[in-house]
Amino acid sequence: MNNYNSIKIVKYRSELNVLEEETLCEDNPLRKSVLAYDGANKVRRTGLYPYYRVIESSQDTEVLIDGKKVLMFGSNSYLGLTNHPRIKEAAKKAIDQYGTGCAGSRLLNGTLKIHNELEEKLADLVNKEAAVLFSTGFQVNLGVISALVGRNDFIILDEHDHASIIEGSRLSFAKTLKFRHNNMESLENILKQLPFDRIKLIVVDGVFSMEGDLANLPAIVDLAKKYKANVMVDDAHSIGVFGTNGEGTSSYFGLTDDVDLIMGTFSKSLASVGGFIAADRHTIDYIKHNARSLIFSASMTPSDAASAIAALDVMRDEPERINNLWKNTFYTLNCLRSMGFDTGKTVTPIIPIYIRDEAKTFLLTSMLMEQGVFVNPVTTPAVAREDCLIRISLMATHTRVQIDTAMSKIYDLACMLDILD
Repeated sequence: MNNYNSIKIVKYRSELNVLEEETLCEDNPLRKSVLAYDGANKVRRTGLYPYYRVIESSQDTEVLIDGKKVLMFGSNSYLGLTNHPRIKEAAKKAIDQYGTGCAGSRLLNGTLKIHNELEEKLADLVNKEAAVLFSTGFQVNLGVISALVGRNDFIILDEHDHASIIEGSRLSFAKTLKFRHNNMESLENILKQLPFDRIKLIVVDGVFSMEGDLANLPAIVDLAKKYKANVMVDDAHSIGVFGTNGEGTSSYFGLTDDVDLIMGTFSKSLASVGGFIAADRHTIDYIKHNARSLIFSASMTPSDAASAIAALDVMRDEPERINNLWKNTFYTLNCLRSMGFDTGKTVTPIIPIYIRDEAKTFLLTSMLMEQGVFVNPVTTPAVAREDCLIRISLMATHTRVQIDTAMSKIYDLACMLDILD
């Protein structure tokens, strides 16, 4: 090819089920890199690719995929609110009043009255002085962690923390240290080596989203006090699930005053998209003027804010939803454990079924989909290869018939694949 040295890259196109030869110039490293990536295609070639499945209906206990009704056991809509008429009506009214977007950042022209209203409700929910909204939960962790902790300071993470927490720590100039999952001896070994006069921010998930277990918050708070550290809890999977009124893990443990920062999202229980951080008013004011993912991003849409407000109101007015969620959780856990499945240490509506074999994990996911049950496969790098699992998420609105149907199919297929001992 002219004066360029060229190489041939063989790229498998699974959707065409053919091999295609592409000529690539050696002096185009970006193109060479992306064409050499074969991670997804390795799974596509097996016919078991389980990602980006297109849903043609609203997110509910039953969804439509390829024109077929499928039981949804892979949703984070814990309270089953995405179809609630009050929430949908609130979103429509917000569009009528404010339009579809804000056309700017919160710092400049993108703050609406509805944003302030939601922030007040969230601060009240988690019993903190103030809160500030971000457009996504991921942006919360990116902006808050990188803004609060700087050079010569320290961020201490649980090794199973969410990817957004890890990325937030990478954006900071602080030194990041990790302790073994929920291992307080490991955490203390780190803390006791750090200087007392530097910022030490411990950041943990309240509920760990893959394994479904809780952070040992009481012990973490005790160590934070002992070593003059601060605590931030990511309650993305805890708001609407834990606490008397869905306030999250800090409230559940009675430690709201001892946790410095409480983070949450709207894409789980609150039937919307967005995120928030709550703390004392001085910390929130600092974040509002220093978190780059806030001040350089467009503000969340009016309909998203209105949906979250309405969801908070429904959560307050219909407490039976949280009760139903926990009834479904205990029932499902008992079913799975009595069948002989390994569900790990989960104590939440997130239920892992450990397969511990990547091929069988993808195969079981695919076979369940064929039989009308949607679950999520979790493999590397989300978990270690020997910890591959399928992840079941319960909703308050699942019926016993739906749960029994799904459990029966999971059991039958697991037996067929020799997953159970």
